[in-house]
Amino acid sequence: MREIMAGFSGKTVLITGHTGFKGSWLSVWLNLLGAKVVGVALDPATQPSHFSAANIQNQIKDLRVDIRNRLQVEKIILSSKPDFVFHLAAQAIVQTSYRYPIETWETNVMGTLNVLEGLRKLENQCSAVIITSDKCYKNYELTRGYSETDELGGSDPYSASKGAAEFAIQSYVKSFFPSIDSNVRIASARAGNVIGGGDWSTDRIIPDCVKSWQQNNVAILRNPQSTRPWQHVLEPISGYLTLANALSNRIEIHGEAFNFGPQPEQEKSVHTLVQELSTYWKNATWKVLEDNLEKNYESSLLKLNSGKALELLGWKATMNFEQTVKMTADWYQNYYQKRTDVITQSNQQIQEYIQLSQIGDTL
Repeated sequence: MREIMAGFSGKTVLITGHTGFKGSWLSVWLNLLGAKVVGVALDPATQPSHFSAANIQNQIKDLRVDIRNRLQVEKIILSSKPDFVFHLAAQAIVQTSYRYPIETWETNVMGTLNVLEGLRKLENQCSAVIITSDKCYKNYELTRGYSETDELGGSDPYSASKGAAEFAIQSYVKSFFPSIDSNVRIASARAGNVIGGGDWSTDRIIPDCVKSWQQNNVAILRNPQSTRPWQHVLEPISGYLTLANALSNRIEIHGEAFNFGPQPEQEKSVHTLVQELSTYWKNATWKVLEDNLEKNYESSLLKLNSGKALELLGWKATMNFEQTVKMTADWYQNYYQKRTDVITQSNQQIQEYIQLSQIGDTL
């Protein structure tokens, strides 16, 4: 992995959605690698946030622009002349998509199209990784992992918008970037259900529990039996970086989609996740919400097959379930109790993850 990461030193990297959970961790990692990071996003959606707590705005070029503003997005892409683009800006919450469906579609589909339009007019060499979601697949609640050739779709506005974004990506690649001589290379990345320190988003189980337990309150579980393939946020980010580096060197993966899922044994129920997390939190308690007024559909099982990433990129997930929860709990414990400097703590966890991945490569 160290050899792969060396490819970003001194490069200009544009990240959309850099104030979000994944985007902020990606910004920290790229800054560690010596990249010149340009961020395009709205203000952080929560307070606190990983972005603000780590003072990431002081380490990168921080631009506050709505991804739905095509002219501004194009102007930033063309003026920054990025070597790499990571498009993460999105409305990423399923339940929020029911409340604000139009905004969800505009952000997730038109926002992606705005980035693609900017890339279409770019004249320098650039590798772009466009992040969608594991929920872009039409989910039949199957126990097998979904592969990149499976049917796209989605019942809720969020999932459907991510499936539509994938269609937009495929259309643009075939229509405007088809040549092997194209100066811009594009690939899409699919992952989901990430956990890790610095997430305070609403309607997510780890932030809900941590916020409740920090205030000595009882955490509320909406769907304790729902099963998810939990993975630490650094896992898919390592996949995005690996994909971007490969894309810059190998034309044959231009236009391809890749899954970045956790190890197979990561499939655990919400209740099991909360139980494991509670072992790191004193007096942690929870109860099940018996009368759940949120009746909107949300899948109870979704699993990815990451065999393509292993075969073509040499990427595989590093951490098991216990390591994933421990790293997450350690971050929050440091934030709330030990008061370790946030950027120092985040940098240390990235270094720890890199070390674990190096060990994994030798096994």
